[in-house]
Amino acid sequence: MKIHKEGFVTLIITLVVFVTVNALIFTLTDWHIASIIVLVFSVAVFLFFLWFFRIPSRKVTLDDNLIISPADGVVVAIEEAEETEYFKDKRLQVSVFMSPLNVHSNAYPVTGKVKYYKYHPGKYLVAWHPKSSLDNERNTLVIEKEDGTAVLVRQIAGAVARRIVCYAREGNEVLQGDELGFIKFGSRVDIFLPAEVNVKVAVGQKVTGKTSVIGSFQ
Repeated sequence: MKIHKEGFVTLIITLVVFVTVNALIFTLTDWHIASIIVLVFSVAVFLFFLWFFRIPSRKVTLDDNLIISPADGVVVAIEEAEETEYFKDKRLQVSVFMSPLNVHSNAYPVTGKVKYYKYHPGKYLVAWHPKSSLDNERNTLVIEKEDGTAVLVRQIAGAVARRIVCYAREGNEVLQGDELGFIKFGSRVDIFLPAEVNVKVAVGQKVTGKTSVIGSFQ
């Protein structure tokens, strides 16, 4: 298991701050219960950050007929929805909510070409809020497969998330399962699919990025 590059700065700053604070406490005060509590808290928080920025090794089986989950988490919505930013018609929306304990690296659900990319500043409503898809800070990208079928992926910030990273840009050729980006702390990913897609997940189901199948085109 590796540590994601997006976590390097956070981990270094956290380590420096905690080492400095604990060194001052142990130097300027007597050894007592408060010092031990601060030390335990510092270690616990640092270990949490290590866990949060983990990147587990996963094998991706490429299949042009399948849509794989772009994120770890729980499916919180499967519904027909009006997609107003790019397609401007009704699409099948599947939403995956990521808690702070999930792996937060995102992956491309299909292989194809990035036809559209746009960053939207916005609010920080809780990620499961119905309006978070349109009101929160977010990145939207559309991947067009070789046969012309397009899939929209939207990274959405949550109440805790304050940084969304997306590596995709218009014109990029991308491969199913490769890294799309990273969202720091609780957040959500929406996928807008053609109406004829056969959905393979259910609301409340846990999914794993790069391996769980969201749906199929046939």
